[in-house]
Amino acid sequence: MKSTRIYTLFIILFLMTSTSIIAQKIPHKKTVNKRSSWLIIGDTKVSGGGVDHDVIKLSGPRDDFRKLKFKVTNSGLHMNRMEVVFDNNSRQNINIKQNIEKGGESRVIDLNGGKRSIRSIKFWYEDKGFLNGRAKVTVFGKR
Repeated sequence: MKSTRIYTLFIILFLMTSTSIIAQKIPHKKTVNKRSSWLIIGDTKVSGGGVDHDVIKLSGPRDDFRKLKFKVTNSGLHMNRMEVVFDNNSRQNINIKQNIEKGGESRVIDLNGGKRSIRSIKFWYEDKGFLNGRAKVTVFGKR
């Protein structure tokens, strides 16, 4: 009788311990609200050497976005303006005129007409100089 109690107690402790170990190893899925999260839609390294422009062309399935912003890494730059070309060939010219330091972000840019499917984004900028390295511009979209 005493050995049966010890055996039962051992089984209960084993089950409790193994359940807590298994629960610790199960990764928890992060729920992301796709409507409110920023998605990377493209990036480019600036050509360098003063005033220049670059184009980010979107390929594959084109998503509809309501807002854009961009982040500058590796080096700072002065963003003069950008032009967003939509799938229906309409365009939105956006004056930026902002110095963006390394690691900095632009303001949030609202696209005209609500959700729009983007074909390409053109940037006109002034590089901060080759001594600082080539800046990388990453564009984010929000649905």
